[in-house]
Amino acid sequence: MDVIERNVVRAVVLDQHDCVLLFHTRDPHYPELGTWWELPGGGIEPGETYREAVVRELAEETGIRITAEQVGTPSWRRRATFRYRGHRRINNEVVVLVRLPTAGPEVVGDSRVEFEDEDYFDHRWYPVAEVLASTEQFYPRQLPGLLGPFLAGEEIDEPYEEWS
Repeated sequence: MDVIERNVVRAVVLDQHDCVLLFHTRDPHYPELGTWWELPGGGIEPGETYREAVVRELAEETGIRITAEQVGTPSWRRRATFRYRGHRRINNEVVVLVRLPTAGPEVVGDSRVEFEDEDYFDHRWYPVAEVLASTEQFYPRQLPGLLGPFLAGEEIDEPYEEWS
């Protein structure tokens, strides 16, 4: 299995009602993994800042247009590995907060790459309180336990996660 290591940014996109945007996701190559809820985000391109990557990724994956000034500092750092479409991914991730001044807008995936349309089969503006209490599967796996401290402004250095 090929190994792909990359730098990634993920966003906790929070609307005015304290709902966080999550994608309902699956990997068609590994149906045994089931489904999970995942923070939006993706790879940081060469020469790109994490802020530029978040602005680009949200526009591509959701149609939500934000400015770099709306992107918080990366106060949650993590390293994770997982199988994805026949490869082993190793992600060096930062998680940032993006606050929207409105209710969660409609999500439009017109600019997604083909495999994202296969992977993301639904989305939800998930109330933070429900995420904190949920027993569903998430990526990052510790999202229910770490979202509260993250939103409270704590610095999080999450240990290495072998997700799959």
